[in-house]
Amino acid sequence: MSTQTPAAGGGPLEGAVVAVAGAGGPAGQAALLRLAEAGATVVAADADPARLAAGVDAARFAHGGATVTGDTVDLLDLAATREWAAQTEKEFGRIDGLVHLVGGWRGAPSFADTDPHDWELLEKLLIRTVQHTSLAFEPALSRSRNGRYVLISAAGAARPTAGNAAYAAAKAAAEAWTLALADGFRKAGGPQGPSAAAVILVVKALVHEAMRAERPEARFTGYTDVRELAEQIQALWNKPAAELNGQRLWLTPQP
Repeated sequence: MSTQTPAAGGGPLEGAVVAVAGAGGPAGQAALLRLAEAGATVVAADADPARLAAGVDAARFAHGGATVTGDTVDLLDLAATREWAAQTEKEFGRIDGLVHLVGGWRGAPSFADTDPHDWELLEKLLIRTVQHTSLAFEPALSRSRNGRYVLISAAGAARPTAGNAAYAAAKAAAEAWTLALADGFRKAGGPQGPSAAAVILVVKALVHEAMRAERPEARFTGYTDVRELAEQIQALWNKPAAELNGQRLWLTPQP
């Protein structure tokens, strides 16, 4: 098994460089805060410049001295995604993580009511962005001594429901792609084990403060708070890559 190698003195994320794709949403903003607090240089990307700027500014303000940058990147463009990865490594000298938080959801009242156009949207958001970020960042993560590729998936990928056919299928495909990346890390590591890990965090759904404020009567049973998700993401650097690589870690009861 490989051993954990901190990027610098202090905790495993002190001095590390972590990219966050889809950083403008509630989960992304929570991840920026937690990673910055842990000492990482955080490189954020989102398609929405206003949301991205708000998240970057909040993380900088909360953790004075933290390096948090933001780039508006079209992750549906493989060349642009590769340019983002290359520029990040050039500027900071390393990349120790890519956290993939690009999301989206479409559903239907029943299987028969499923709109094929939902698949066209979800294939772009949930599969193609995973393909592009993994292809773009894999070389740098492999060069890192403790690299992580982190996908957030949904319990529905393992047990699809009639009204969530497109969403569940897209999530399952994204998981399969990520596990293929994990196999690449495993093979590259040889007998010593991988030095980088591709890992999947599985949630039922995510909840944040604005959702609770809008629905104060709701219990959100089985949901994962975005702050808890951020804690779980940060903790992935506390374990050896060989222990995490190719794992599906459940943050909600497994069906």
